[in-house]
Amino acid sequence: MKRGIFLACALAASPLAAQNFTTAAEVKPIVGAIKGNWIAVRLWDGNDLLYFTNLLSWRCGLSEIKYVVNGGEETVLEAEPCYESEGAPNSLKVETIMPYVTLPPNSVETIEVIITYDDDTGDSASFERAAVQIN
Repeated sequence: MKRGIFLACALAASPLAAQNFTTAAEVKPIVGAIKGNWIAVRLWDGNDLLYFTNLLSWRCGLSEIKYVVNGGEETVLEAEPCYESEGAPNSLKVETIMPYVTLPPNSVETIEVIITYDDDTGDSASFERAAVQIN
């Protein structure tokens, strides 16, 4: 009996039993916990780069990411697909789709991010440049 309990505990802790973080139920707690770090902005090589890297790292449980810069129009963020057939489905390959958008230099003042989970629930956050600016 002890051997069976040990085996069950070992399997529960193994990578084979790990979640893939590919559904809203799996990513909501993480996306909520990193809400203050969904995005970052920096001036680089003469442009503002608006990074979505942290949020895109959990995109498999999301159906859509939109953003609004300076109160303008909503834009749907193009994102890599979820690589569900691979061992790390949320990995970013950064081959043709970058985890950032390029904007004119020093143009980003405020950013609103609106996400929709794959269960059709949503969340949003607003940021001031100074709060998310990196060097």
